[in-house]
Amino acid sequence: MQDIPIIDLTAFGGADQRASNAVVRGVEAACGKLGFFLVTGHGVDPEIVQRLYDLARAFFDRDEAEKRLMAGLDTELGGLAFVPFAEETLSGTVGVTTPGDCKESLNYGPRLKGGPWPSHPVGLAAAFEDYFVAMEALAARILRIFCAAVGLPRTFFQPEFEGHLSALRVINYPEPKGPELAGQVRAGAHTDYGLLTILRSEASPGGLQVCRRDGEWVDVPAVDGAFVVNIGDAFMRLTNDLWVSTPHRVANPPHDRRTGSRRQSIPFFLNPRATTIIECLKPFCSSERPARYEPVPYGEYIALKIKQAKA
Repeated sequence: MQDIPIIDLTAFGGADQRASNAVVRGVEAACGKLGFFLVTGHGVDPEIVQRLYDLARAFFDRDEAEKRLMAGLDTELGGLAFVPFAEETLSGTVGVTTPGDCKESLNYGPRLKGGPWPSHPVGLAAAFEDYFVAMEALAARILRIFCAAVGLPRTFFQPEFEGHLSALRVINYPEPKGPELAGQVRAGAHTDYGLLTILRSEASPGGLQVCRRDGEWVDVPAVDGAFVVNIGDAFMRLTNDLWVSTPHRVANPPHDRRTGSRRQSIPFFLNPRATTIIECLKPFCSSERPARYEPVPYGEYIALKIKQAKA
């Protein structure tokens, strides 16, 4: 199997049981190897994806002073949060101190705090909301595949997503205008915090890379219309480290390919509700392999991770 496989979800749950099982086995193998895979046949309307991409890009193109008026605001649930360029350091979540990452972002979650939605570009709030709903549906489908892989009821996780804390980001990686600081990259090496991440990425110089277990960094392929899916730290805990949350980063573009290297990605972070206890699932615990982590409420766990990420 290639490092990061491409899996067509179309057959899952259909009449052809053999084809459906092949989807499950493919996902299971990917989760145990690198915890990264691409999905096609996901059913997400491409117009929903393109609309959010375009409107977010229009926001990022606004004057820097205007954008910074939104920074740090957390006055309302379901608002929009803006993180300015280089004010987040993802490598901090794994104990590595570097300069701020070369990116800026917009962040939204129906149960997360942000500031008032800007009046321009028109339709930005609706674009975020529609994309969020589409990702909720895709994430639920992927969780059903996970359950099928380990013999849990397919609705096992459903109760934990009543009032869930999932988040949607659009990240802008501008074309570099000068040399980076020592150790500074577009997004520092890190693992994701939650259960799983669904990413809309794109091909550009300076892209997403994943660290193999032998320490080699490999590029994540950019496939038109596909989403990148990866396991997060919380789900790795649930599986007693048998499914892996793998370090990844966004590299700087090569010096001879900086022109036209602007990049924009849209990750959806699937997180349960704050009171969900993150503890080993029964299929992954045994007398030979007891639980490696103490149970912890998700709210406490995620608060620490977010604090560590602030530049």
